[in-house]
Amino acid sequence: MPAPSTPSPSTLSPRYKWIALSNTTLGVLMATINSSIMLIALPDIFRGIGINPLQPGNTTILLWMIMGFLVVTAVLVVSFGRLGDMFGRVRMFNMGFAIFALFSVLLSVTWLHGEAAGWYLIAMRIFQGVGGAMLFANSAAILTDAFPMNQRGMALGLNQVAAIAGSFIGLILGGLLGPVSWRLVFLVSVPFGVGGTIWSYLKLRELGVRKPAKLDLGGNLTFAAGLIAVLVGITYGIQPYGTHTMGWTSPLVMTLIGGGRLMYKEPVRFIPTCMADHA
Repeated sequence: MPAPSTPSPSTLSPRYKWIALSNTTLGVLMATINSSIMLIALPDIFRGIGINPLQPGNTTILLWMIMGFLVVTAVLVVSFGRLGDMFGRVRMFNMGFAIFALFSVLLSVTWLHGEAAGWYLIAMRIFQGVGGAMLFANSAAILTDAFPMNQRGMALGLNQVAAIAGSFIGLILGGLLGPVSWRLVFLVSVPFGVGGTIWSYLKLRELGVRKPAKLDLGGNLTFAAGLIAVLVGITYGIQPYGTHTMGWTSPLVMTLIGGGRLMYKEPVRFIPTCMADHA
């Protein structure tokens, strides 16, 4: 029995493109809000879990609490874009919404205290960043599939304006919610994540044609390893080393930063086939 053909934009309701724009914009807005929402709320979060982040042993927890989400998003966004091109952009986007909502819940319900709670939050933020990378990587491709060429720039522009606005909204929300309860900093994303997951699953349609492609596994692995090594080096570089107030002269720091830069190999640039087809 032949496989069902992929629907084209002309066979869908004229409202579909606006549904796609509002849903993908919600996803990008939610991800960017969460990339910055912790910055202002960090003092409240550390008080809530009982950690003094200024003690030397806790500096690493402080830095990775800030950087974990951003590192994972930066490392995985190219790979998830390629995987969306191979296996379905809407499928990857829906999965990203679900993962993001799940780990937002887990961030807000930790029962741990002290350092254990700090590392738990870092781990959950990393997995939350996986969902954020899926949302970032596939939102533009979904819009490119849904909108005609003469409206595509407007749709992509609005989507990116929401991404920029999310960074500022996150700072405001973190400052407002943190003093009330540090758990609200993470819990605020849950209703939007759950609602967005259901909405995207019911309303979004796979319009792109899946084409055989190859994931640049070597390039992505070296890119990830190099970026993580550099960031770990910077993390330890701003901490005391021996009699020095900073650790830039530490052999470990110099090895991590230098080795990470040498290891770096940019993965093959990803251009969604929907964009390439219409170029």
